[in-house]
Amino acid sequence: MSGTVLHDLRAEVEIPEDGTISRVLYKDDHIRLVIFGFDRGQELTDHTAGVPVVLHLVEGRLELTLGSESSEVGPESWVHIPAGLTHAVRALEPSVMVLTLLRSAS
Repeated sequence: MSGTVLHDLRAEVEIPEDGTISRVLYKDDHIRLVIFGFDRGQELTDHTAGVPVVLHLVEGRLELTLGSESSEVGPESWVHIPAGLTHAVRALEPSVMVLTLLRSAS
């Protein structure tokens, strides 16, 4: 069995002009790693995930809404979002975010 190394997360995605892009970087039976590039003002509206997720902001600034609470997160921020919690993301500037979906190990 071998591991996986991603040396430069920022290099894995180009931020589209006036858009959002996402790409799966890794997946197995336990996790799914997705990178997002957001231009300023782009967003993921209210939604939920069926599994816990971890958000890691690599670059930029986001307005993050978890349930009814909003906050601003900046570069190198790390956020845990429990399964079923309504959340939304809006880019305050061009941003790169990595999302890890944590599937059950059972």
